[in-house]
Amino acid sequence: MSTRIPVTLKGNLTADPEFGRSDDGTEYARFSIAVNDRRLNEQTGHWEDGDTVFHRVVAFKEQASHVKGSLHKGDRVVVDGDLKFSIYVDKNDVTRESRDIIADEVSASLKFATVSIERAPKASGPDAYAEGPVAAPEATGAGIR
Repeated sequence: MSTRIPVTLKGNLTADPEFGRSDDGTEYARFSIAVNDRRLNEQTGHWEDGDTVFHRVVAFKEQASHVKGSLHKGDRVVVDGDLKFSIYVDKNDVTRESRDIIADEVSASLKFATVSIERAPKASGPDAYAEGPVAAPEATGAGIR
């Protein structure tokens, strides 16, 4: 039984994303982000960094490919997804726990940077680049007030 725990995180990539394919051919991108707790010190009036927490994130399918081609070490991202806990036995027969964020959406943060958007086609094959009809606005003579 699993429990869905939705989370949204804002942080910086600690390294370039790792990209691969699972045994069934599903593409994935795995990366880690550092989330810093930053707060104002009331006595000094200066902002101070608190503890840093590291989170592992996994994105799948087409989004994995977009992560690979778009994000790099140090980039600030916003991740929306579900927290997943796993239990496994390591090579020394020690039972361990891990937690990962299974990303529903990964985006570049615009807080300290600008980005340029290049839309990926929704379809594949020749239909991906087909042009649709173009509608021109109808001139009615009525103005907007």
